[in-house]
Amino acid sequence: MTTDTEDTSRLTPLERRSSASLAVISGLRLLGLFLVLPVFTLEARNYPGGDNAVLTGLALGIFGLTQGLLQIPFGLASDRFGRKRVMTLGLSVFALGSFMAALAPSVGWLVMARALQGSGAVSAAATALLADQTRDSVRTKAMSILGGSIGVVFAISVGVAPLLASTMGLGGIFLLTGLFALAGIVLLHQWVPPETTHDAGLQRGRLRDVLDSPELLRLNFGVFLLHAVQVAMWTAMPAMLVQAGLAKSEHWWVYLPVVAGSFVLMGGTLFPLERRGKLRGVFLFAVGLIAVVNLLLALAVAGSAPATVTQLASLLFLFFYAFNVLESCMPSLASRLSPRNIRGASLGVYNTLQSFGFFAGGLLGGWLFKSGGSQLLFGICTVAMLLWLAVAWPMRPPVRHSLAVAPKVG
Repeated sequence: MTTDTEDTSRLTPLERRSSASLAVISGLRLLGLFLVLPVFTLEARNYPGGDNAVLTGLALGIFGLTQGLLQIPFGLASDRFGRKRVMTLGLSVFALGSFMAALAPSVGWLVMARALQGSGAVSAAATALLADQTRDSVRTKAMSILGGSIGVVFAISVGVAPLLASTMGLGGIFLLTGLFALAGIVLLHQWVPPETTHDAGLQRGRLRDVLDSPELLRLNFGVFLLHAVQVAMWTAMPAMLVQAGLAKSEHWWVYLPVVAGSFVLMGGTLFPLERRGKLRGVFLFAVGLIAVVNLLLALAVAGSAPATVTQLASLLFLFFYAFNVLESCMPSLASRLSPRNIRGASLGVYNTLQSFGFFAGGLLGGWLFKSGGSQLLFGICTVAMLLWLAVAWPMRPPVRHSLAVAPKVG
């Protein structure tokens, strides 16, 4: 006979199905995006206008800008019209932008296609749908499955992107991206459990309700800094690995085991600690750990000898452990801090700040790296994480409604 604790801390079959299916859909979409990142600037040189660094950078980064601008409208729409309808629309727009990019005759065309890709902003609706279909007591675990797809897909893409680019070119990768999005639509309607019916007299939430919550503001400030720091770090990390003696084509030897190992460690520490009421402590520890990693990277750059591959891999392992902890905690916290009637809007704001963090990290990271080198870059990242630690310190985890049950199929 199982205990109440065991009953409420394990995913039900429906919750496992919802978590896995949405993780696969998210992974397919992100795989198409991440496959482009390692090869875009090199492959773009084959297009008219590809020698214009500003235009090429705009084509790469405009996706995050348009996605960030549309996360809130898509989140609000999912509260009103339903999660699956909004996700279907978003994935269709994303696929259209991908096919447009596959046929692009110039970098200018790629800018428009990437902007259209970003207009399919489905992250808020997907996260809200998963929150609707899981209980508070297992929400972090479910979100970790969704968030884990980010790290796994990133590691895979780093390894296979150069091979795909050499065989099918950038246009072929964009074609695959569009097909992945269409496959995601099929999975959404064939595999993801049915949506729960919205409560009949539920008052429609307002965006102001999200912006008036100190806890949500604190969380949104953090997700912006987390992803800005993550992207900024990657403007310098590949060069450091090359300097340590690891060829670009072999970077996946570090990324894949580091991401996989850190995810296993996260699962073995975060969930037990959360069940014991230690979520605040592990959250703050993860923020502080990323600050320490950046400080050690800054010191390594300042040293007389370059860091070794082993040293960099160890620091990346600590970074990804902390990053995976936060990627699992934060969407769960955002959904639990938000009443049902503003959940889509709340996660829209959350994903907007996440997207703007990507955009700001790439822009500022590149500028810091160019103007002051890796030491200044990692130093600023350290200060940013310490600032977040100070802002996050007063956080109060939401009360868990452990008796809530997941919706049933049918």
